[in-house]
Amino acid sequence: DVTGHTVDDLVNKTIEYLQPNPVSRAMSKVHGQNKGGTKPQQPVGFLGEVMLKNGRELGEDSTFGTAMVEMGESLRQQVKGAFDLIVRQNFLDPLDHLKNKDLKEINHHRKKLQGRRLDFDYKKKKQAKAGGSTIPEEEIQFAEEKFHESQELAENGMRNLLESDVEQVLQLQALAEAQLEYHKQSAEVLESLLSTLNERVEEAGSRPKSERKPRSTFNSYSTKRDSSDGDDTDAYPSTVDYNAPVPVTATKERCKALYDFEAENEGELGFQEGDIISIVSKIDENWIDGELNGHTGYFPANYVEII
Repeated sequence: DVTGHTVDDLVNKTIEYLQPNPVSRAMSKVHGQNKGGTKPQQPVGFLGEVMLKNGRELGEDSTFGTAMVEMGESLRQQVKGAFDLIVRQNFLDPLDHLKNKDLKEINHHRKKLQGRRLDFDYKKKKQAKAGGSTIPEEEIQFAEEKFHESQELAENGMRNLLESDVEQVLQLQALAEAQLEYHKQSAEVLESLLSTLNERVEEAGSRPKSERKPRSTFNSYSTKRDSSDGDDTDAYPSTVDYNAPVPVTATKERCKALYDFEAENEGELGFQEGDIISIVSKIDENWIDGELNGHTGYFPANYVEII
């Protein structure tokens, strides 16, 4: 029983470790996003995509934009795709096998043992009360044999499980090795990124700064006013064209919340069903960056409908 409970906890917590966003996991179950084998976007991958998108929009002439693209590429390299696969193959799959085959078989024999023990005890007591005439001796002997058979199967299964616990230790070792390798690779990626960013900082510092000349609008105006022989009002520049068309302000795209969404992670935007949210940008097909009541953040695209 303790082993079964332990395996359940390990599987659930490892899945949470691989997919830390509870909203993504819940959405995947409700809307079936993982049927095709795709995984919800991980926070590090999400941040990388945002940096790539905005860095490219700033362009290569922008030092900040170039640095964001380089960091976005580095963050994207840290997405734990290979790490997840190794953990599932070497840790979660063996635990699933232990739970769904070995433990399930042991529990089956234990339940059968309990039933045969009750049957054997009942027949012995009934024979003792009836003076041995009600139940044939052969039937009691058969019940006893079945009881001992189930007892041996259950004991053998539990003994084999306890003796093979070194296999579970090897699975923990595989999990630790996968974590170590992932973090080593992440450290290498980040060290390379820091070196590149240092170069960007040095390049930006060595660029000659352009001198900005102040505009002489005030002086020109004063000179013109002082030298005017006519009405002083003629010297004032005409800065407003009252006949010009009023510029049209671009209307932000909006969406309506279909369900309540509670922000559980930093950067998410929570809302209630029926709220009207202004769309800042569409990050990808699954996530939207929006604004509501002065707050901005990202939220799942399939929680809203575009209006």
